[in-house]
Amino acid sequence: MPELEFVNVRKSYQSPTGENLLALADFSLQVGGGRFVTVVGPSGCGKTTLLRMAAGLISSDSGQIRLDGAVLKSPSPKMSMVFQGIGLLPWKSVESNVALGIQLQAHRRRLGDKEVALVDATLAMVGLKGFERYYPHQLSGGMQQRVGLARALVRQPEILLMDEPFGALDAQTRTVLQDELLTLWGRVKSTVLFITHDLEEAIYLSDMVVIMSRRPGRIKQVLEVRLPRPRASYDARAEKEFARLRSTAWQSIKEEL
Repeated sequence: MPELEFVNVRKSYQSPTGENLLALADFSLQVGGGRFVTVVGPSGCGKTTLLRMAAGLISSDSGQIRLDGAVLKSPSPKMSMVFQGIGLLPWKSVESNVALGIQLQAHRRRLGDKEVALVDATLAMVGLKGFERYYPHQLSGGMQQRVGLARALVRQPEILLMDEPFGALDAQTRTVLQDELLTLWGRVKSTVLFITHDLEEAIYLSDMVVIMSRRPGRIKQVLEVRLPRPRASYDARAEKEFARLRSTAWQSIKEEL
């Protein structure tokens, strides 16, 4: 699996008043192939900026972002991104929204038989078999999020970038989707870089939790999560090690608030 690496990345923005705001400073991180890495930190510390740079949607001011050692200068077909706002097209059905991931990548409207089969298989994998012809307004928030995830997975990415995908959902739905995401990740074996504000979510999902400082964002602490997998097979959140990691992460973030 490919590795994603940030090397001394800096990124600044110009405020409406003309002031130069430094969002990220000297940020370096190696995301190992096949690992699930989550980034947490206070609001405004540059988490989403980091993810958008990894996706090739914006460029850094200095430093490099590398994919398997090669410098990333534009969006890579090896990556897919799940945005914080799902962004489903309301006039398209579920299957058409998912097919869009392939159509945009291939720069064509019509799909071949194998691609149609791939869309169907991906929808089944995320639990949406039977909902292919539904429209977004006919789905719950959790089901809409599954469509967004399917749209990213149908491209069969080697790296999956996720920007707080479950942040707007209720606690029960979020917990269910966390378990489903881990099951899917176990099947597809993608490298995952995941952004969240939820410490419990970060620990439950991840192999490694990266804690950022306040703006300008830097890495303050890295926590390795060695809880056994699959974590849905036991009450991982009740483990003493889970509580220790949560306490350590909260103390680190609290100092930045």
